[in-house]
Amino acid sequence: MCRSIKTLRPPVIPEEATQEEITAAALQYVRKISGFRAPAAHNKEVFDQAVEEVAAATAALLAGLEVRGRRTT
Repeated sequence: MCRSIKTLRPPVIPEEATQEEITAAALQYVRKISGFRAPAAHNKEVFDQAVEEVAAATAALLAGLEVRGRRTT
């Protein structure tokens, strides 16, 4: 578990997660999985694409979750 990734859904945070919070969590996840804090130039494109895809999946997950019988968005 990457401890710097925080929970992004209510009731842990009082309001919806911002796009910046979602992207930051995605970046931390990709860094953890890849083992790179910053990719080499020849890996930058695939690294950045992974961050975008993880952020999109995270946003979709948060939009679809129900917390205590209510939708989070």
